Amino acid sequence: MKFAIIAAGEGSRLAREGVKAPKPLIELQGIPIIERLVMLFASQGASSINIIINEQQPDTLQLLKRLQNQYPINIVVKDTPSSMHSLHALSHLLRGEKFCLTTVDTIFKEQEFTEYIKAFECSTYDGLMAVTDFIDDEKPLYVDTDENLNITAFADSPTAASRYISGGIYGLQDNALDILDECMASGIERMRNFQRSLVKGGLHLKAHPFNKIIDIDHAEDIAKAEEFLAR
Repeated sequence: MKFAIIAAGEGSRLAREGVKAPKPLIELQGIPIIERLVMLFASQGASSINIIINEQQPDTLQLLKRLQNQYPINIVVKDTPSSMHSLHALSHLLRGEKFCLTTVDTIFKEQEFTEYIKAFECSTYDGLMAVTDFIDDEKPLYVDTDENLNITAFADSPTAASRYISGGIYGLQDNALDILDECMASGIERMRNFQRSLVKGGLHLKAHPFNKIIDIDHAEDIAKAEEFLAR
């Protein structure tokens, strides 16, 4: 299976709040979060780890080049307007296999992730999407499911079918990249609209619940994530 990390954001909110390190180099338990993801993905037998960073991250690029000596890392350096555009910039590297994608600031427990990857590896779904009922996000994406956890919709506001929110971890077959190409050609933007297009396009998406997933969007989230992983 291939893995991918989107780390092309500017991290402007963190910088305004006094965090000096670029977001990918924020340390949890003494390890930069991007290196933590690389190690986790490698432990799952990744055939390749495909990473996009922006052009204003020389320190992150330097770290990734060092890690290339140990891990099967491909690096794309490009400024993009959204996570969906970042995924498209990586898409040529993701064809031919199932792939798991996450943003660099998505923090989760290794054991839950291992269970998720095992479930995705043996599944026949077009996508297995990580979800959680832990909501600590300014603009969560609600996930509507049926009683069997088949995903029926993605919504900006909760509905009667919204048991979970998106956890920012996406396991997809490479046929999802055809829909991504269509989104780009149609001028569609934002990752959440890409996910809506997957449902509209008839792909069979299943939700996989995690107990808790944390995004590092603000300085205070660093301490929350550190405590979460230390438990």
